[in-house]
Amino acid sequence: MSDLRISPAEAFALMRDQGYTYLDVRSPTEFGLGHPEGAKNIPWQMDPTPGTPANPNFVNEVEAAFSRDAKLIVGCHTNRRSLLASAALQAAGFTNVLEQRAGMAGARDPFGGLIEPGWEACGLPVSRD
Repeated sequence: MSDLRISPAEAFALMRDQGYTYLDVRSPTEFGLGHPEGAKNIPWQMDPTPGTPANPNFVNEVEAAFSRDAKLIVGCHTNRRSLLASAALQAAGFTNVLEQRAGMAGARDPFGGLIEPGWEACGLPVSRD
């Protein structure tokens, strides 16, 4: 899936220029704290705690909101959930799914060091409504 992973700046450009929709898969609480402007929220997990089971209705909820050929960019907080959600959507037959590396907060190494800044640190438009 590495060829389907894009940076926050690439995600913003695709949304602006090619009509992609940002699908934020964080919990509703996290989404409410700030998300890419224009993003839609369908949680991969209702509780962001690692190890919490995936939302069993995730793919069905995405299918109800988007066609299988919709242009989607999937993102989360750091990119753990968005990787899983993107893979589930591709396995379900969605054909235009990209995963945004670094999420909102940035990708981190195993020691907590920043590897890549996220959407907000890149200065991209954020909404809190």
